[in-house]
Amino acid sequence: MNSIDLYFEESRRQLERVFTSQRDPLEQAASWLADALINDHWLYAFGTGHSHLLAEEVFYRAGGLARAVPMLDENLMLHERAIEATHIERREGYARDLLGLYPVETGDLLLVASNSGRNAVPTELTLLARERGLKTVAITNFAQSRAWPSRHSSGKRLMDAADLAIDNCGLDGDACVPLPGLKTRVGSTSTLTGAFIINAINVRGIELALASGHTPEIYISSNTDGDDHNDRLLHKYKSRIRHL
Repeated sequence: MNSIDLYFEESRRQLERVFTSQRDPLEQAASWLADALINDHWLYAFGTGHSHLLAEEVFYRAGGLARAVPMLDENLMLHERAIEATHIERREGYARDLLGLYPVETGDLLLVASNSGRNAVPTELTLLARERGLKTVAITNFAQSRAWPSRHSSGKRLMDAADLAIDNCGLDGDACVPLPGLKTRVGSTSTLTGAFIINAINVRGIELALASGHTPEIYISSNTDGDDHNDRLLHKYKSRIRHL
């Protein structure tokens, strides 16, 4: 057995733990998503650092909701100034201006991903969203969150700030494979498990909406015959979704 096997086995173990231990919160989040869709509301998603990938996971892709919006801020991503992004995500007060860029309203659903759950921006954004009447779901690593103190003045971690928290069942520190000659582990898993959680909420929420007689608007692959179908959705929502 080499490191590929070790990474596969640990990834599978974490996914199985999410599937079995987090089924109730997954169902609850999906129910909230269905309610939002049925009532013509929106799904928003946010993450800092590598967790911004999970916000993009909901957006503008085959099989995804047209009424799904990522909250994206270049200062909190990694493609230009990664070191600065690490400091900004710890800055209290930053989330208020970010939230103001999006027309969120009561009845919308916000998914917030942060593996550590300890930095100020994800926690603050979640608290502010709740004040505005959004349902909020945290996707985080319970083991790591409980091991380290919050960087928000309230003392709350993301898992404490949200209406509902879903555990990605990862290890403290995220990386999972020990190798001889290294003191630290390699091979992070939070993107893999987070993508499963995001998509599980989506597919179940869509299923529940359909069961209630509401058909959500869904993108199809633009690399098939999807251009005309998608163009109608893009024309409808371009003025509403800032990242289109």
